[in-house]
Amino acid sequence: MATAYGPDTRDHQRSGANPGNNPPVKHFFPAVLRAPLEARTWREFGYLLLSLPISVVLFSFAITMTSLGAGLLITFLGIPVLALGLAMCRGFGVMERARARGLLKLEVAEPAPVRGRTGGLMSWVGAVLKSGVSWRHLLYALLHFPWAVFAFTVSLTFWVYGWAAFTYPLWQWVFPAYVGVDGVQLYGDATHHFYLDSSFELTATSAFGLVLVLLTPWIIRGLVSVDRVMVYGLLGPSRLASRVVELESDRGVVVDTAAADLRRIERDLHDGAQARLVALAMDLGLAKEKLTEDPEAAARMVDEAHGEVKVALQELRDLARGIHPAVLTDRGLDAALSAIASRCTVPVTVEVDLASRPAQAIEGIAYFTVSELLQNVSKHAQATRATVDVWRTADRLLLQVTDNGRGGADLSAGSGLAGLAERLGAVDGVLVVDSPVGGPTRVTAELPWRG
Repeated sequence: MATAYGPDTRDHQRSGANPGNNPPVKHFFPAVLRAPLEARTWREFGYLLLSLPISVVLFSFAITMTSLGAGLLITFLGIPVLALGLAMCRGFGVMERARARGLLKLEVAEPAPVRGRTGGLMSWVGAVLKSGVSWRHLLYALLHFPWAVFAFTVSLTFWVYGWAAFTYPLWQWVFPAYVGVDGVQLYGDATHHFYLDSSFELTATSAFGLVLVLLTPWIIRGLVSVDRVMVYGLLGPSRLASRVVELESDRGVVVDTAAADLRRIERDLHDGAQARLVALAMDLGLAKEKLTEDPEAAARMVDEAHGEVKVALQELRDLARGIHPAVLTDRGLDAALSAIASRCTVPVTVEVDLASRPAQAIEGIAYFTVSELLQNVSKHAQATRATVDVWRTADRLLLQVTDNGRGGADLSAGSGLAGLAERLGAVDGVLVVDSPVGGPTRVTAELPWRG
């Protein structure tokens, strides 16, 4: 278990590529032929058809409540009426987000609810009127109506005319049988009439309809992309609110991580060096008592205590190295990562391409990340070699650990990689794992560059 991205992925990562873990699904027919019958096309077409009646209701309600509230502002009643209208628009927003989630597969977070400072009615009214989210919901109700009319008309026209023309040879017999004409009339006046009734005309009409049928799904996708932007931009939480929630989550991760580190340090000290030092003190006390009675036994006990001191010192060095090694502070990532690589159970090649050093906090996180990934290589990968690459791209610091082990590392399996990804996410970092079964495994970590 260790590392991210496939062969030559360092160059892809430098250019901003984001390879995934799952291989693309292969289809027998090309996308242009599959699109008219795909469930996505029918869902998006249904979304556009539903948008017109829903937008009529939303637009009418928004205009009515806004006009009524504005007209009553001369009296006190205008303010609560306007607030009620905004609150109802937020309620319609819940429905629209659910519709987008079900038909467009668009996940939009719920905006924060409106809360007054005191919990009273007027406090709530004031909070609704001051909420930018409420006004964006009103703006959605006003702007979506003309767009829904346009999208409904275009999508339905292309859909109906396309399928009608494509299947025209199947239902052309209706005209001579029940209407008394030879087919669909393209042109006619007092003396001339032109009907689509010959074999060539039937074939040409069907071919033109096929073109429309194949083109319609892409027109529908283009239309719903505008709906996606409107729903995401106007009915979701603001960027500031989303960032606040993200920072609150990151702060919780940082606090939990710091607490876990303190518990680990306390446990290592208590179970390791502290226990050895206590045993050392007892051994030296016994040796002191035997010094006059049995000098040889005392000498052996002192010699054993000397060995315990060496082991305790090594454990303290390892513990200090795991917190923040002196070589990282004095000489930077290149020397510190080389020291980690020398202790790995497999040969590791380290390449650090940095013209300057990042901030100490980022440097420490980078060191900890590579240390954890190399521990995974030693414990789980069953590899014979590994590489560590560190470089800078624009304002990002990138780390890539690669091994030729058995693969199968999974970021979503709740393993140590998941905890490492949370640590990186707390500082706006990213961890990407590419580990097919059978290997190789590549884990790429991306951190913000702070000089």
